[in-house]
Amino acid sequence: MNIYIDEELRKLTPNFSVGVLECNVTVGHSDLVNHLVEEMEKNISTTIAIEDVVQLDIIKDGRDAYKIYGKDPSRYRLAVESLYRRLAKGNKLYRINNCVDLGNIISLKTRKSVAVLDYDKIASNVLIRLGRNSDNYEGIGRGKINIEHIPLYEDSVGPFGSVTSDTSRTMITDSTTRILVFIISFGGKNGLYNELEYGKNLFEQYAQGTNADYYIL
Repeated sequence: MNIYIDEELRKLTPNFSVGVLECNVTVGHSDLVNHLVEEMEKNISTTIAIEDVVQLDIIKDGRDAYKIYGKDPSRYRLAVESLYRRLAKGNKLYRINNCVDLGNIISLKTRKSVAVLDYDKIASNVLIRLGRNSDNYEGIGRGKINIEHIPLYEDSVGPFGSVTSDTSRTMITDSTTRILVFIISFGGKNGLYNELEYGKNLFEQYAQGTNADYYIL
């Protein structure tokens, strides 16, 4: 599988970069992962006020990029901002499975939107581009959502994920055996290798990860 970033996206935001991780995994539920999530919940809820989330470094990079694309970041929030706002309010994260929960941990740790996708449900090479008005997009648990002017991930079937919400077509299920992970950076490549290594270690330790490979676009 080859993954490309559209030239229009690069021209508008030259620092747009993507950390890509592929890994074989075993999907299940883990008390150890749940404990990691609880630590994140406690730390963020006690140290970050909800009104300060929009000014957090790295998250602000994404919000600024949305404005460049012509999207209101307060109406169409980055996935990572939504996570931070939820915890800053004192709410808990939904527990899905070890792989999705680990993706949330990586996102909270890096302050970047992270997609954890079923590698085998992606039909072809992948193009990361800005959404169009004509794109038909069903967010997980959200129904049809507007992804115009938002970076999305597209294969030969159509869009299957974005920096705001993923779709059910490529979501992680109990039958998933290999994952594709995107760490989205609007501020350049600095730090991405360390974040990919951090993610790789998490999946190896808590999802029996093997045959991992990662690189940066």
